[in-house]
Amino acid sequence: QSRTCHSPTMNFRTIALLVAASSRSTVCGFSPAASSSIAAARFGAHNINNFTVRNMSAASSEPRKAGVSSPTDIKEFVSSAGSSLLVVDARHPDASVEPGDAKSLAVAGFPDKDSNFRPNAINLPWSRESNSMEVPEVDKDTPIITHCGGGGRGQKAKDYLESVGFTKVLNGGGPKETECWAEYGDK
Repeated sequence: QSRTCHSPTMNFRTIALLVAASSRSTVCGFSPAASSSIAAARFGAHNINNFTVRNMSAASSEPRKAGVSSPTDIKEFVSSAGSSLLVVDARHPDASVEPGDAKSLAVAGFPDKDSNFRPNAINLPWSRESNSMEVPEVDKDTPIITHCGGGGRGQKAKDYLESVGFTKVLNGGGPKETECWAEYGDK
């Protein structure tokens, strides 16, 4: 039985993400096995085993948004933070408010404490209307990575948190920044 994903985001990058996510979850209605089959069909004789999110991002022609930390900086930050790391997801749950978030949510869902999905993360949407967000109820020296889909609102969230006294904040970009996301996306 075959499945079709009726999504405007089903492109080369999305297929790469499907392949990379295949070991973790079903994405856009495709099982892990289907994800590999899709990529194999799309790329023919290419070696799917070497086709990873990291390779995809490295080959991407899109520049990283201003303020998004490097994958190396994020890796070091995550390592030093250990279990005290907090990931602040600044994406909005209402697609009518932030239509662009639907793309990144197809790849990486919101944190869900009940299922232990992204256990160190919370959703505190950035409001373009008020230029603010809810502040996390943690100590001001808690290591925090902010993100949205690709880094724009993640940077606004980072700047805002720093303006109210948080001292250890990085902008991790988001699922679109695949090399960065690989360092903290499962946290």
